[in-house]
Amino acid sequence: MFQSILLATDGSAASEHAARLAVELAKAHGGRLMALYVVDPYPYLGIGESNPMGLQAYTSAALEHAASAHGKVQALCERAGVPFEPHVAEDVTAASGILQTARQTEADLIVVGSHGRTGIARLMLGSVAGKVVAESPVPVLVAR
Repeated sequence: MFQSILLATDGSAASEHAARLAVELAKAHGGRLMALYVVDPYPYLGIGESNPMGLQAYTSAALEHAASAHGKVQALCERAGVPFEPHVAEDVTAASGILQTARQTEADLIVVGSHGRTGIARLMLGSVAGKVVAESPVPVLVAR
């Protein structure tokens, strides 16, 4: 049923829990797991142009963090015998990167972790999982 599972990972405890669920689903369905790390746009608009070292340092740190997050998921996949594909989306918001990658890779399930924020914190920070659920063309599993 789920042959191409897209896991959004950021290396957090919530995404590690989601990764364990995604690996189990991929194993049960004989599918592959694609782990996506999204690098947000450079947060200091205008500064990167005058100081390219800031942009390079930001990108380098983000790609190192992506490699670390992918490594954790890859280890889970190897133990379970599940095919693994790492993906990185750069210079997009998390929700947009997840949705674009799901379409490009023809994923038939998206798995995302949720930090479980409620109330004012959720309103102020927004919910990546909520945006993905609202706009996804395929089923979304939100792991808490």
